Amino acid sequence: MSQPVFKELKKSRKSARSGILNIPLQNLDAPQSDYRLLRSGFATGQARTAKVKTPFFMPVATRGAVKGLEPAQVAETGAQVLLANTYHLHLTPGEKTVKNLGGLHSFSGWKGPMLTDSGGFQVFSLAKVRKITEEGVVFKEDKSGRETLITPEKSMQIQLDLGADIIMAFDDVTGLSTDEIGRSEEAMERTHRWLERCITEFNRITKKMDKPPLLFGIVQGGLNRDLRRKSLEFVQSTSVSGVAIGGLAVGETRAEMYKMLDFLAPLYDGRPRYLMGVGPPADVRYAIERGIDMMDCVLPTRNARHGQVWVRNGCTASSCQRAKPATPKWLAAQSVVKASGAPSEYRRTYTSVRSSAFPSSASACSRCGEPFDRRLNLTNSQFAADPLPIDKNCDCHTCRPTGQAGKTGYSRAYLRQLFKTDNSLGGSLASIHNLRYLNRIFESYR
Repeated sequence: MSQPVFKELKKSRKSARSGILNIPLQNLDAPQSDYRLLRSGFATGQARTAKVKTPFFMPVATRGAVKGLEPAQVAETGAQVLLANTYHLHLTPGEKTVKNLGGLHSFSGWKGPMLTDSGGFQVFSLAKVRKITEEGVVFKEDKSGRETLITPEKSMQIQLDLGADIIMAFDDVTGLSTDEIGRSEEAMERTHRWLERCITEFNRITKKMDKPPLLFGIVQGGLNRDLRRKSLEFVQSTSVSGVAIGGLAVGETRAEMYKMLDFLAPLYDGRPRYLMGVGPPADVRYAIERGIDMMDCVLPTRNARHGQVWVRNGCTASSCQRAKPATPKWLAAQSVVKASGAPSEYRRTYTSVRSSAFPSSASACSRCGEPFDRRLNLTNSQFAADPLPIDKNCDCHTCRPTGQAGKTGYSRAYLRQLFKTDNSLGGSLASIHNLRYLNRIFESYR
């Protein structure tokens, strides 16, 4: 009997859940004993199947690498799965080249699971140089003028040639401009038609594969609840292995995104749920507590390369003894979210629960208003002679070197010097810290 794709182990704060996602590994040329010993936090129950602990965060390796970091350094932050981009890898070096070199795992040196974005996000991010038709999307490169057509079928072919372990359906992502909002329903309907084409092509290519990769469908609909419900119901009516929430984190306010996550939370079925492109710590907590299992974002590494790092503030909410001010509307605790027709087993009642290890979903304490997370800019002059590590309570290599118990890591002063002298080591060390910071949040929910 084949293993289920996802096994839920427990529910904790609000709708947060933890479990095991079974991912068939593609193109792993290393012996089983090699990747059983990875330090990335997952174990293999049988050859070529990774058991990934949820919830989890995926660092972004757009072209096959997390900028400035070796695979082993990424793994040591607690990362289990990497995300690479179909569109960019198709342009260079090309999926056939990657396939001939043994697939993404061999090409990149990452032995764990890899997810590939379908190229759908570029429909949004490259809106000025693309043309959408029912067949697919034509992208035009700025420098060369070269045109590239990505269709649902082509996206499946590229991702399977790359050897991804989780592949995403090709979708039509809208932004928040007047023109884009006006086509939310059109884009959602097209996304559904493209999903059907993706499934057909996926099944055609993988019909003789013993353990094909997982295929996820993507929910669209902008900020319209009726469209979102319709899209989620459609995706969950198909044979896909998982459900992704796309079209958020594209410029909407935090309150708008939170309202949509609240609305969708009672409507999911048991399949794994993936919120695409979300990474700020407060948003991560909120999403996990609304039933999300997996996320990705460029923010932790992009910010790090500019000297911006996250640290914990002193307040943990559960231990706060300060006077409680009037709670702002955006911070008000969620009450019961009505299921509106969803099956009873998927209805959720949200309560206000805090974790002493890592605080819950709001971005600030409801008692004192103190933010849970602070962002430091290491290039500021105040750190010029600061002997402290980024965060004395962090266990990452940057803050606490391996094998040096009781010793702190690189000082803020040293890191500032690296950034001021344009030394790329600064961005690498800050990236390690930010990735570990996020992974510690995800680990606290397991």
